Amino acid sequence: MIEGVLLKKLVTHADERGFFRELIRVDDDFFTEGFGQWSHSLMYAGVVKAWHIHSRQIDWWYVASGTLKAALHDTRAGSPTRGKTMELLLGDNQPATILRIPPGVAHGCKCLHGPCHLFYITSSIYDPADEGRIRHDEPAIGYDWSRGPEIK
Repeated sequence: MIEGVLLKKLVTHADERGFFRELIRVDDDFFTEGFGQWSHSLMYAGVVKAWHIHSRQIDWWYVASGTLKAALHDTRAGSPTRGKTMELLLGDNQPATILRIPPGVAHGCKCLHGPCHLFYITSSIYDPADEGRIRHDEPAIGYDWSRGPEIK
């Protein structure tokens, strides 16, 4: 795990009608920074969006349908996990989870099975001055977005 990246496992209440799942509450320790904006991104299978980075903003991601591979890379000076990269799967056939991405952690995603519906909350409203971009093939990160599953 990368320092400050948190996962909140969700509780699902299912019956013959469907299910109810509470995602984030204002009183969650996981959500102390508060609400700025709620957004929805639709991605088709094979689409990659990478790398995004913020100096102040926190993101909370939830994949409602489809399967998304999220990749995170810690760029923060002084972080015990600086230079570390992690990846995880969100969405269909995965544990219901919210992903919290702190400032200074570059993040991207690839829709493995789609379409993917990514809903995300940010701690502040859209601010172009805090919307950083890093090339998808940045050598300092060294992440291969075209790589498939590990062969075992």
